[in-house]
Amino acid sequence: MKKIAKQNFFSTVCVIYTLLVLGKLAVEYVVRGIWGNYQGNLLTMFVLAALAHFVLSEYYRFQKYPLLLVIIIQYLVLIAGVMLFTWISGFFAPLHENGYRDMFLSFSIPYAIGVVIYYAALFHEVKKVNSALKRIREE
Repeated sequence: MKKIAKQNFFSTVCVIYTLLVLGKLAVEYVVRGIWGNYQGNLLTMFVLAALAHFVLSEYYRFQKYPLLLVIIIQYLVLIAGVMLFTWISGFFAPLHENGYRDMFLSFSIPYAIGVVIYYAALFHEVKKVNSALKRIREE
């Protein structure tokens, strides 16, 4: 088990929170036998977040391509997945007439914010590592 420190505190809280929410959804379904809209929405958000995290984590495989092209392709893959998920879910429950638009906006806005934060943190980390390498070479 990793030691909880200042550097990983927030990510540890996020993991614990996610596990608690998923556990709560499972327990509610087992105990009550009911699957409500909010449970489906929370599970959908988890699946979409996991999918977005996976796609973003694969950036290192595409470093030889221009960053803007990679970001656009990542987004197109993800939004296609979201729209496919929405279409498939339409077979199990009726969709609102604005369902596709709502899913597009509900995914695109947080994703755009997340991408900015992710790539800013990534470039900050790369800059820090490059600075450390430069100091090592100078010594």
